[in-house]
Amino acid sequence: MHPRNRQRKNASAMKLVGALVAHFRKAAGMTQRQLADRSNTQPETIASIEQGRRALLPPLACALDDILETKGALGTALEYMPEVDLIPAWAEEYMDLERRALALSFFANQVLPGLLQTEAYARAVFASRVPAFSPEEIDTHVSNRLERQEIMRRKLPPTTSFIVSEAIVRTPLGGTEVHRETLRHLRACADIPGFTLQIMPLDRATHAALDGPFILLETPDYQRLAYTETQRGSQLISDPDEVSILGQRYAMLRTQALNAEETRDLLDRLLGEL
Repeated sequence: MHPRNRQRKNASAMKLVGALVAHFRKAAGMTQRQLADRSNTQPETIASIEQGRRALLPPLACALDDILETKGALGTALEYMPEVDLIPAWAEEYMDLERRALALSFFANQVLPGLLQTEAYARAVFASRVPAFSPEEIDTHVSNRLERQEIMRRKLPPTTSFIVSEAIVRTPLGGTEVHRETLRHLRACADIPGFTLQIMPLDRATHAALDGPFILLETPDYQRLAYTETQRGSQLISDPDEVSILGQRYAMLRTQALNAEETRDLLDRLLGEL
């Protein structure tokens, strides 16, 4: 089943909170656009929340309580909402945010982030999957992954930072030709304005993110979120304390990784070895 057709667990709780937002908004005599303008968000965001398709996150809930004079009702509703609704679990929730993000920061230690993958590299990733995908499924996943990269070609693309393990750029996933193409692609990306690529060397004695990969993002509403994936699941993190911890780790990683110039030099050396 396609992820967008999956029913979110406890979706009724999200619908209830959305219905409360709509009720309070109408009681205040405001349109969705007016509420969006007052809360520095987008009308589509308010509409999605009211329809129960998107989680209301704590910072926005507090803002809406103030604007609508609801005496903390929305914040209280979130406090008692099941965690699966407060923190959406499916990857498509993240991808929706990724498409509209103002800024994105990636740390990867196993495989290149999807936004950096060439078509051949992506095909090698999905061909490595166990249990195996069918050829048709691989084609679909590769197509979807390449479609995600459109955000990098926007007129105003997000400010984007990548820190990737040296092990990733040294692994010949897909074979020598795919490896060479991938390194060339990364080298070209490293020269894009507003785009930062850093490699985390294998010989570092300290490492700020031994717990694994993660992504930080800033939404058009200026909310700061984090996203993590495991073997069989994912988590979108909105708790400010947790996001702050990952932000501190990313800041430390940037000091431990090669800088942008050193990263370009390493890619050049690796290309020269192939």
